[in-house]
Amino acid sequence: MKNPLMLSLVGGMLTGMGNGSVFGAALMCFLGRGKFDDWGGWGAQAYDPATFTGFIDWAMIVFGVIFFVILNVAVGRHLQLESKA
Repeated sequence: MKNPLMLSLVGGMLTGMGNGSVFGAALMCFLGRGKFDDWGGWGAQAYDPATFTGFIDWAMIVFGVIFFVILNVAVGRHLQLESKA
């Protein structure tokens, strides 16, 4: 495999967004809705970071992107080691 980009993208986003949703569930269990005035909604309102749902959706996206970067670096370095052998 020459380019691990798709493997890293799918694996990293799925893992990271899953961890982001667990972060949101833990946040909800510990804080309730907290200081968020609105729970959230459908469509574009679901991505408004001023709502609880929007905050969690953005947390999931950020976790996914970070895990993608980490996995892409790790798989790339692994491929370099394997190609030397």
